[in-house]
Amino acid sequence: MTPSDPLRFFGLSNPKGEKPESVRMRAEIREEVELIQPLDELERESKLDVLAWIDSGAELCRLEKPATPPKHLISYFAVVDDDHLLLVDHINAELWLPTGGHVDPGEHPRDTALREAEEELSIEGEFLKEGPIFVTVTETVGKTAGHTDVSLWYVLRGDRMADLVFDDSEFHEIRWFHKNDVPLDRTDKQMSRFLKKLYDN
Repeated sequence: MTPSDPLRFFGLSNPKGEKPESVRMRAEIREEVELIQPLDELERESKLDVLAWIDSGAELCRLEKPATPPKHLISYFAVVDDDHLLLVDHINAELWLPTGGHVDPGEHPRDTALREAEEELSIEGEFLKEGPIFVTVTETVGKTAGHTDVSLWYVLRGDRMADLVFDDSEFHEIRWFHKNDVPLDRTDKQMSRFLKKLYDN
C-alpha cells in the first residue's frame, strides 16, 4: 500500500520537490546501501559519504552520456563460480572489470544488475547474495575519465562451463580468473579489497 505521505514514511526530506515514486526509489536505494557491512575504515567512510549524497536530494542516476551529473550510481556485479570470477576487458575503461552498468532513473540497482547481465553476457542473473556486499566511490579512468562512480557491488552465480555471448561493442574479451590470478595492476583499484571481502569474510 502506498503511504499517504511518502516523505514522512521514508524519513526523507524533499528539497527539490521530487515525485513520490522518486522519493520511494531514493529510500530503497538508501536501504540497499544500509545493508552493507563495511570491511574497513575506507568502506565505512565511503558508505557514510554515499548515504549523505543520497540524503542531499542530488540526482543519483546518469541522465546524459558521458557523465551528467558527474557523480552517479553504478551497479557492478561479479559473476562468481567458486574460487573463480568473470572479468571483462572493458574498452572505455581500459581495465579488466566486473560487469555492470549505470542505474537508470526509477530503476532499483538490483534490477540494473539483472538487466546488464542479460544485455552484456546474455545470462539470466541469479544473486548469490541478495544485497550488495561492497560500496566504492571512485574517480573514473580511461576514455571516460573525470567523473565519479558510486558503485554497489553485487555477486551473481556463474558457471565456468557455460558458453557466454558478450557485448563486443563494450568489451574486447571476457575471461575467468582464479581469485589469486586477478590482474590487480589492470583492474579497479578497489578490487583487492573486494576480493578480500568476498572470499575472506
